[in-house]
Amino acid sequence: MKINHLNLAVTDPVAAQQFLVKYFGLKPHGKPNATMVFLTDDNGSLLSLMIPKLGGETEVRYPAIFHVGFMQESEERVNEINQWMKADGLDVPAPARQHGSWSFYIDAPGGFTIEVQHSRMLD
Repeated sequence: MKINHLNLAVTDPVAAQQFLVKYFGLKPHGKPNATMVFLTDDNGSLLSLMIPKLGGETEVRYPAIFHVGFMQESEERVNEINQWMKADGLDVPAPARQHGSWSFYIDAPGGFTIEVQHSRMLD
């Protein structure tokens, strides 16, 4: 069994999509609009990003611990993505050893958090 899709409520679907395409290589799927966009990953999973009013809500609220993780093949790749984001002017903390992984967290456009990490347990 594998995950088919995941839906996230976001304040700006198009900005969130552009961020995920640029830094994590997700691929746009279908035609985007201001209220809803879709992306796919290398495994064929679908990520939908929708403004909360489509579900009857008015704002995006995730628990503080909620995040979406992107596993990288090496600590060096985590560092490269971190430096790329910094060079683009994003406010991103330096990677650090956390819970057995080399990782950092960043607030993505749209109101959710992303973790970029490499875990030695997967080497």
